[in-house]
Amino acid sequence: MKAVAAAALALLALGGSIGPALAEVDAGIATPAAGEETSPDQPRFVPSAEPDAGFADAFAPFDDPSIAPAPAPADVVAQDIPDGVASWYGREFAGHRTASGERFDPAQYTAAHRTLPFGSRVRVTRGSRSVVVRINDRGPFHGGRVIDLSQAAAEELGIRSAGSGQVELALLES
Repeated sequence: MKAVAAAALALLALGGSIGPALAEVDAGIATPAAGEETSPDQPRFVPSAEPDAGFADAFAPFDDPSIAPAPAPADVVAQDIPDGVASWYGREFAGHRTASGERFDPAQYTAAHRTLPFGSRVRVTRGSRSVVVRINDRGPFHGGRVIDLSQAAAEELGIRSAGSGQVELALLES
């Protein structure tokens, strides 16, 4: 109860100090003359005759064409994970539920891994080619393979026709 009373007194005291400041703000607001109608197109304030140069200077660096924007950060590797053989699966499983519950789409860059959490992003590299896939399924269930790629990812890496290929894996920060 004492806290409520103290808060009420503080608000009353604060209200007295805000009143003069609000009167100064109200003095700068344009009000329509008697009989004059207002419209949404009319400004509700009277701008100063001189623009605030300090405000304009604050945005000057953004207007300078010699200052290039910072490049987008590259995918940051959270940790390397064991490399090995990648295989792929495609149209025959299209529309089937994955272990994560979503439906498999062979055109998406997704993959199956035995232990990585669903939603993890993994960079898969084979030679000079690289793709980033999202883990949404469990597998592979064939000996010696570390990851099962979607058809789109396998095509991008050039292992679709071979059926499998040696790859390097890196878990990316999300």
